[in-house]
Amino acid sequence: FCAIALAAAVAAPSVRAQEFPKPGPEHEQLKKLEGTWDATMKGPGGESKGTMTYKMDVGGLWLTSNFEGEFGGAKFHGKGFDSYDAGKKKYVTVWIDNMITTPMLMEGTYDKEKKALTMTGEGPSPAGPTKFKAVTHFKDDDNVHFEMFMGDGKEPGFTITYKRKK
Repeated sequence: FCAIALAAAVAAPSVRAQEFPKPGPEHEQLKKLEGTWDATMKGPGGESKGTMTYKMDVGGLWLTSNFEGEFGGAKFHGKGFDSYDAGKKKYVTVWIDNMITTPMLMEGTYDKEKKALTMTGEGPSPAGPTKFKAVTHFKDDDNVHFEMFMGDGKEPGFTITYKRKK
């Protein structure tokens, strides 16, 4: 116990002196999504509707998202956490939902000319761990088009069109 207390006392000043990250221009890009959006998902099972709500959180470093809707005829609820990792110089995302118990982890870059955020990573699927690629096209401030590719697929497995609620 004494060794732990001594280590904590010695480490405390260096922790206080550490500079914590601050939101940068990449976080401002994410902040543009704040608000509530109508979502239309299209995939092999047809078309379904939902609502996505985005909010900057945790000191402006993380964009949290909350999706409520249907997927494959069943109620669907998902949460996302997006940020910019200055060390990696990449956007990062964590996605969880009511159909998985393993989070999907992705990272990627934003192309200003194409107005597109492309993320790649791995996540769960019925076939086991699968590679994923997500491309988010920022059409304008009120319209976003999302495509999710699975495995080595050349066509998206599903798409979601978001329209900002006014």
